[in-house]
Amino acid sequence: MRFTAYEYQKRAIRWVTEHKRCCLFLDMGLGKSVCTLTAASQLMDWCEITRTLVVAPKKVAETTWTDEAAKWDHLRHLRVSRVIGTQKQRAQALGEDADIYVIGRDSFAWLVDYYDRKPPFDMLVIDELTSFKSPKSLRFKAMRAVSPVFSRVVGLTGTPAPNGLEDLWAQLYCVDLGERLGRFVTRYREAYFTEYRWNNIVVRRTPKKGAEEAIRSRISDICLTMQANDYLELPPMITHDERVILSQPVMDGYKSFERDRVMEVCRESTGKPDNIIAQSAAGLMNKLSQYAAGSVYDSDGNPVAVHREKVERLVELVEQAGSPVLVFYQFRHDIPVIIDALKGRTVVEYKDSAQLSDWNSGKIDVLLAHPASTAFGLNMQAGGHYIVWFGTGWNLELYQQANARLHRQGQQHPVIVYRLVCAGTVDELALSAIDRKKGVQQALLDGLKELKDSYGLEEGKEEP
Repeated sequence: MRFTAYEYQKRAIRWVTEHKRCCLFLDMGLGKSVCTLTAASQLMDWCEITRTLVVAPKKVAETTWTDEAAKWDHLRHLRVSRVIGTQKQRAQALGEDADIYVIGRDSFAWLVDYYDRKPPFDMLVIDELTSFKSPKSLRFKAMRAVSPVFSRVVGLTGTPAPNGLEDLWAQLYCVDLGERLGRFVTRYREAYFTEYRWNNIVVRRTPKKGAEEAIRSRISDICLTMQANDYLELPPMITHDERVILSQPVMDGYKSFERDRVMEVCRESTGKPDNIIAQSAAGLMNKLSQYAAGSVYDSDGNPVAVHREKVERLVELVEQAGSPVLVFYQFRHDIPVIIDALKGRTVVEYKDSAQLSDWNSGKIDVLLAHPASTAFGLNMQAGGHYIVWFGTGWNLELYQQANARLHRQGQQHPVIVYRLVCAGTVDELALSAIDRKKGVQQALLDGLKELKDSYGLEEGKEEP
């Protein structure tokens, strides 16, 4: 296929070739991969680089970069080696004579040790830079050790600070080695954030006045930011909330289950800091979400069906769609329930590139996917334009990225998104958090508070 770059893509390509260390903060669907590959190809032609290492989420490493190089005429000369599989297979892939080497982010620390911290590549591309946002993570420490070895580094993401400005320090350090935001995360926090402590433990940080403008000014010389709404004329994405009304006996059972679990968390979280309470809230919300979806675990860890209202509404939506549907689920025990309910159709769980190829070729009626496995980089727009969320979860970044698998450049139809919401359940709280664009921890804390208030409960107190 012939690649005719839009003006914004030409600018992105120039940005990479003109900056030895830079970031492309390009919104979903703007073509970060093709722009970066084009820039790498040009740099190879100019004899500035010879070998490029791409570090990406596992599923993206398996398919996206290879597919993009094969898709466009001007990139087909690039030899791409996928460094995936067992240690032996990865070592064999690294030994191949290639131009682009793509490895999953979870194997990056292994690669650093494999080359004794001296990887033989000129250019490093960090696909989905937010994967390195935690200064404590093993992958960040590995990146910190070897980033100076590369003559060129490019960081790619569409959402550089999904949970706040604090996430930016580690990401920028991977690229510029601390030149702009400082070499130490503690000093970055001291400079730009106000800390709130409980028993000398930091429980929350908020940006100081003017911090966002100051940070963005500091990084603007190497970070190119573009949003899809400013550059693409995509078909619209239309969202429908499908309220599922539970029968009275099921709702009574749910409310009893909800009240017991909320009281349990209240007792356990007395006097605890926000981050500990958020962990308890996450466990609570998972249990309630499972009940709303239709199954809960018994004492032996086996899922027990409590209702079928949600899956029956899903069946109706699939029938109405009359074309392929991408279904996002939250819990693995929902998979067999959905497959059983959709007998007679080709229902497949997304696992790797084989299912992706079949989906884009129109061979699948319903593709089941967890948002975390498909959220970043996968091109799925050729397979359909209907999305059903069996449960949205609480993570705004995963929600937005997952929808963008279909709502992206190349989509020919309006993307219709259905969100199944069991009325009167935790589904409504999760959906509200998503729509209000809250961070995960704050959403969980707010959700717990709303549940406690609804029962007139306080931490550590029994019901009145």
